[in-house]
Amino acid sequence: MTVITTIEDLRVIAKRRVPRMFYDYADSGSWTESTYRANEADFQSIKLRQRVAVNMEGRSTATTMIGQPVAMPVAIAPTGLTGMQHADGEILAAKAAKKFGIPFTLSTMSICSIEDVAQHAGEGFWFQLYVMKDRGFIERLIDRAKAAHCSALVLTLDLQILGQRHKDLKNGLSAPPKPTLANIINLATKVRWGLGMLGTPRRQFGNIVGHVQGVDDVANLGAWTAQQFDPALNWGDVEWIKNRWGGKLILKGIQDVEDARLAVQSGADALIVSNHGGRQLDGAESSIRALPAIVDAVGKDIEVHMDGGIRSGQDVLKARALGAQGTYIGRAFLYGLGAMGEAGVTKCLEIIHRELDLTMAFCGRTQIDTVGSDILLPGTYPTA
Repeated sequence: MTVITTIEDLRVIAKRRVPRMFYDYADSGSWTESTYRANEADFQSIKLRQRVAVNMEGRSTATTMIGQPVAMPVAIAPTGLTGMQHADGEILAAKAAKKFGIPFTLSTMSICSIEDVAQHAGEGFWFQLYVMKDRGFIERLIDRAKAAHCSALVLTLDLQILGQRHKDLKNGLSAPPKPTLANIINLATKVRWGLGMLGTPRRQFGNIVGHVQGVDDVANLGAWTAQQFDPALNWGDVEWIKNRWGGKLILKGIQDVEDARLAVQSGADALIVSNHGGRQLDGAESSIRALPAIVDAVGKDIEVHMDGGIRSGQDVLKARALGAQGTYIGRAFLYGLGAMGEAGVTKCLEIIHRELDLTMAFCGRTQIDTVGSDILLPGTYPTA
């Protein structure tokens, strides 16, 4: 039996168990994937200061994100097609997050619907919104999130148009998979995945199919989504959405100080420093390098979070040291989900928490809220 001790262990198992098109969807970036790789690599260049002879008893990683208590400064990021990594994937991940005491964020492009996930999610159930040209659909989607008692709306701003993701194009990505010869051959080797899918009715985009006039099957869905992402999205739309929602609003996709200032002016409660996991503008700066300047510019005015490249608890600690009140994991939890379902997501969270807890102690801290840049080795980390 394989002893799982790292997120990389989960990735290796997921690659073996998840159909190629869905594994590649999770584990890839756009164009040359330089930003995707930089997100992870730039964490590794940041070095930690080890301290000794410090009382390490009574440690706690508990803190808050947008005023909500969390067991550690980590939330599960919104990821599309999660229910294709494993049958009922969004439900399973939400259940794991609830038990662990961290937020779960559901993507607009999820397989399981808001209503399905709401039955299993905890108080930290957040919903991520993509803005479509069909504003009536967006209004209904926001109202559904309210009815599902989502405690925050995460508005993604960096997907007005879709970045070119070569692997998705070559794999002919679709949900469910098209019955091509290559797909049939690949799916024949993923027996565990296939049996799970046979046992669930959730195989399409649950937030869309049946909720848009004329979209009731895969063919209609593909045509609709291809033309619905709205390139005209602007800050006026953010104000409209904030007023329609009326609750906690988080803006995702901020990489530039000027945009961060506009986020503050919009009245949002938090922003997420994010380059969409390197899946949009290839060649953009890594999230961890963009973080300090944004914290320096607006950190006193708005809560700053970040995502991109987090594969360990040490990464979470480094982001916290550079001013992020919270972080988000996407690929890390998807590896766990693809590898072992709910148990795999739980294992992912346990790994990250243990690494965070131990590293914090080695750096001479016992409370996550006391962590600052002084736990990092000068000259090794990005600054404003």
